[in-house]
Parts: sequence; C-alpha cells; structure tokens
Amino acid sequence: MKYLAFFPILFAASVSAQTTAPVISSWILNQTSATGYNNLPSNVQRVQYSDSNVYISCSCIPGYDIGPWPGNPNTPKNQNFEFKITRDPQPNMGTKTATPLGHVGIWSNGVSIFNAKDAHSYNNAGVWNQNAIVVEGSSFDECLGHPAPNGEYHHHLNPVCLYNDKDSTHHSPIIGYAFDGYPIYGAYGFANTNGTGGIRRMRSSYAMRNITNRTTLPNGTSLAANQYGPAISAQYPLGYYIEDFEYTVGSGDLDEHNGRFCITPEYPHGIYAYFVTIDSTGTAGYPYTVGPTYYGVVTTSDVGPGSGHVTPGEPVLLYDPTATVGSVSDSTVLSVYPNPATNYLVIDYTSTNDYIERVDIFDEHGALVFASAASGPTMLVPVSNLVTSNYFAVAFTSSGKKQVARFVKQ
Repeated sequence: MKYLAFFPILFAASVSAQTTAPVISSWILNQTSATGYNNLPSNVQRVQYSDSNVYISCSCIPGYDIGPWPGNPNTPKNQNFEFKITRDPQPNMGTKTATPLGHVGIWSNGVSIFNAKDAHSYNNAGVWNQNAIVVEGSSFDECLGHPAPNGEYHHHLNPVCLYNDKDSTHHSPIIGYAFDGYPIYGAYGFANTNGTGGIRRMRSSYAMRNITNRTTLPNGTSLAANQYGPAISAQYPLGYYIEDFEYTVGSGDLDEHNGRFCITPEYPHGIYAYFVTIDSTGTAGYPYTVGPTYYGVVTTSDVGPGSGHVTPGEPVLLYDPTATVGSVSDSTVLSVYPNPATNYLVIDYTSTNDYIERVDIFDEHGALVFASAASGPTMLVPVSNLVTSNYFAVAFTSSGKKQVARFVKQ
C-alpha cells in the first residue's frame, strides 16, 4: 500500500479566523518544489483567498507514486488547474444539479474527483450508464486512480493513498472539497450528527436493486422496450450500471448526495459534509464520493469542458501556512525522518554554527503533545505513544530561531 498523507497544520491561536478557515488550510501545499509522476510538480502549488472565495492552483499530480494503469494508454499530465471554491456554500433550494462527467470536486492534494459514471451507456441511449468502478476498475493503479484521455489523473472512489482509511478510531480528515463548496471527508465520522456517540464508518443509503431484468429505473419508472438494459448476466452483472442502485431514505447515515449536516472537528458548529463510502471490508460503496447530484449551489466555472482555469477577478491574499506558527525561520536546514514515522522520529539540524536546544511536537489542532529539553544537532524523538495523525515538529535553536517540519505518525 502506498498510503502517505501530508496535511497542513494550523495553530488557531496565532492567526485570525480569516486565514484559518478549513477551506483555506486543508490543502496539501507543495512548498519545496517537490515532484511526482514523470517529475511533474505535485500537489497544490498555491492557495489564494478573499473574503468570499478560495482559489486553488494545482497540477492534478499527487505527491505519492502512481501507476501503472493496465490497459489504459493515457499518461498523466500537468493540468495547470485553478479552481474557485466558495467560502460561503449554500444549499440549492431548487432542482439539484447533477454531478457531470469530468471533475466534480478536488481532493486536498489537487487531484480531480470524478463521479461514478463511465462516459458510456448501453446502446448509447443514455439510460443505463456504465459504472466506472466496474468497467474501468481493471485500469486503476494501487491508489485507485487513473488518467483520463486528456492526462487528467483522477479518482472515482475512495483515494486510499491520500489518507489512512483503516483508522476507524478517529474522525476522518477533510480530504477534499466539492464544487458547491462543501467539504468531503474520509470514511469515518461521528456516529451522531451532533458530534456524539463515538466514531463509526459512514454508511451509504444506496444499495443494489433486487432485479433480474433492467426494464425499470430506480424510481419505479417503467421503460419503453427500446430503453431496456441488458438482462443481469455474467457479462452485465448487477452494479455494472449506476441505475442498478437505489436510494432508500434513512437506510444509512448519508442522504442521496452522500452527505449530511453534522458537527465535525473542523466545523464544531456544524456543516453539510460529504463522505467517501466504503463497506465493512473496505470496498468502495456506491455512490463512492459526491452523489449523483450536488447538495449545494455549484460554482459553474469549475465544471464542464475546459473548466478549472479561473483567474481571480477580485483582490486575493496568498495563504502561507508557516505564518500560523509565528516567526519561523527558513526550515530548509531541518529534516525529519522517517516520514511517516512509527516508533521514533529523527530530527536533524544541519547548521554549522547552531544547534537544537529544545523540540516541541504539536498536533493538528495546535496542542502541545511532546516536549524535549535535550540538545544537539540531531535528536531522536519517541512517537510510538502518539495517535495516528499529522503533526508539527518545532525545533528551537541556540541562536533563537524556530525551525518547523511537518510529519505523519502512522
């Protein structure tokens, strides 16, 4: 498994709410010119924001290893995307907007989210739409992604290399945003929408239909003979088409959009949030990410052919996550390894005339979880007692500097 995740850490006490809104801080920023597949720039290159919107510049190339894609002739390319995410998402009180082909949202590493559809339907009639997970699944890589013909690397389902989807004891992190501005979480949330009841896997309210012939739609509509789909068979098993699934109110934790209004760690007053859905074995469950329709009002410049190349038409500020730690010096001389860490973290400071006097470890909420008064150019920090999460190591040096490095405890 290539699971490797890096999440921006914020120290809420040090900055204003303006700059620490989750929609601003929840992105995996590439601040070191790191590259991914084929030496292309990886993750999110820049986050800009105004009072109303956040602008995400990204390559659509993740920081972890991807490929190969059996039977898929396409090659990932830098998409040079610029997406616009509203900071004030609103429910759509009218007819809900269907999630289109192509990107329907963006993962926190700048990779595109696609819905459950393949681009094809039975007899090209547009009635029985192929399920991309079934039809294209053989071409998914170990991270469950693959490139589209235009080189747009994407996931139709749970992005297993982006976060730890095996962690059933903690609320999953924000792993993306839909283009209606609402957050997308991993597979686990609070059992109750008010934030109580412990942690559990969020269950889809969709299930496979009990049918042997494809002569009706999930809503009960009877079809004309020329709109029938193929009979259930080994060639066209149940689940081959997205119309093989039906929604039952209240049968799971989530609504028809694959979300719910609830309290989350990042939104203690509540927010509508989508969740990726998996079953008890970890297998992705329909509709996988954002449902067949969006819950909120969609930013139209983000969807459709040629979309994702917005130029901010308003004054914007550049988000700098290091500013949330206060006065931080150049951290290029500080390295931490292994990353992710399991039992110990080595902190190495390579300055020739300075050394570490103290190291503090902060969790993703800015709470101090470890402090060491040991000194020297290299330190070995025990981390086995830390919970699986994302952390900041802050080294205080003999010259009065602060050096900061992010790491993941797995």
